[in-house]
Amino acid sequence: MLGALFPVPADGAARARGRRLVVAGLKVGAVVLGAGLLLLRIPGLPPWDSLYLDDYGTFFVRALENPWQLFSPQHGYVQLLPHLIAQLATYVPLPLVAKVFAVSGAVIASACGLYVFHASAGHVRSRALRVLLGLAVVLLPVAPLEIADNTLGAPWYMLLALFWGVLWRPRSRAGMAVTAVLAFATAASTTIAVLYAPLLAARLYTLRRPRDHAVTAGWLAGCLAQLPVVASTASGGRSPLDNFSASGAGLSLSFYGHDVVLPSLGWHLSWWLQSLAGRDGATVIVAAVLAIVFAAILVTQSRSRLFVAVALVTGFGISLFSTTLVGYVSTSPPVKVNVEFGARYTALPIFLIESAIIVGADCALRQWRRTRRESAARATRRPAPALLTTVAVVALLVVMVVSWVPDFRYENAIRVDYATGPWQSIVTMWHRDCASSRTGEIDVRAIRAIPRPQMIPCDRLHY
Repeated sequence: MLGALFPVPADGAARARGRRLVVAGLKVGAVVLGAGLLLLRIPGLPPWDSLYLDDYGTFFVRALENPWQLFSPQHGYVQLLPHLIAQLATYVPLPLVAKVFAVSGAVIASACGLYVFHASAGHVRSRALRVLLGLAVVLLPVAPLEIADNTLGAPWYMLLALFWGVLWRPRSRAGMAVTAVLAFATAASTTIAVLYAPLLAARLYTLRRPRDHAVTAGWLAGCLAQLPVVASTASGGRSPLDNFSASGAGLSLSFYGHDVVLPSLGWHLSWWLQSLAGRDGATVIVAAVLAIVFAAILVTQSRSRLFVAVALVTGFGISLFSTTLVGYVSTSPPVKVNVEFGARYTALPIFLIESAIIVGADCALRQWRRTRRESAARATRRPAPALLTTVAVVALLVVMVVSWVPDFRYENAIRVDYATGPWQSIVTMWHRDCASSRTGEIDVRAIRAIPRPQMIPCDRLHY
């Protein structure tokens, strides 16, 4: 049964060298186009003209304070990739730093979309639907709220890609290497990746060849990189696990319903439904639609039922665990059209709901084509359940895609409050303060996310 969770992708036709170069160029173009779309999703002050939250105070400033401390703890764990990008950004001219962070975040997210396109080949046979799945990464409805166009949010995109990487069986060494690097970078950048352990255990049990476990090796190496820091913070009483409380589970369930299920088919669609039926009523409407369609998939699609069940359970479990540990997202100020604290915790479960819809649509369309051929050969009518399931899943897919249009670009108050403002103003201020500093250091507090003084040496600033 578990073998269906890790299917072997269909063999691709061998390509001539010239065609391989063309395909590689198209892939690079797709990543560039996806990154450009992501950069356009933030209105107002462009994301490449300011630093957002920890990109400024935690990563860039600390890289200037203490160079190459890539495994330094932050919130009780290691965030390797953002620290690495911040360290590299210290070597570019200061006016370009904001562009480095924004473009890096957008390129990583877009590359994750391309990776998902490849890694989903075993479960989604339709190339068009795999393109749609890659677009679901770039056009994730809640992305502008917190995770788009910054390196702080990059690990959340990598979590989306890693889910598919855990299920993928790449045939080439390049695919295995990319998957191992992705798994390591994700696990070494966020401890939430440890929650993929049950899926990786199932993979280890099902697939016995060593070549099938590049993702397992990369994930394990990333977890081992986290282990000393997590153990140290736990022994010092500073671990997020100290926040765990059984009483928070109820709030986490409410968070999953209101903040994951409700906006899963579209952020603006969820607000339109709330204007008609209130928040609880709108949640019930969306939940009922999803329940009916997924129940039909589970009943009529033997090929996809295990994937759908695993995707939904994984998203639910990660949302429940994360928001139980970080309880403020469940008790924060009310969610508004342009504000949602903790939106990052909704990215993965919403994406997995969308993935389940696309996988169900792919299977439903294949079933529909097969029954059409069989009914034409036998001069009989198509079975009603299969046809109804196809119509329901495709309709849900259309609603999801149409919702991407109003969700492409919308205001976000959190970025306004937690960003530095125009980066050139920060550069000018630092240049002025360094010119008048008697110690050769300056205090770089610039946003409310940095409550304490942070002193950096002026000789590390390149203008």
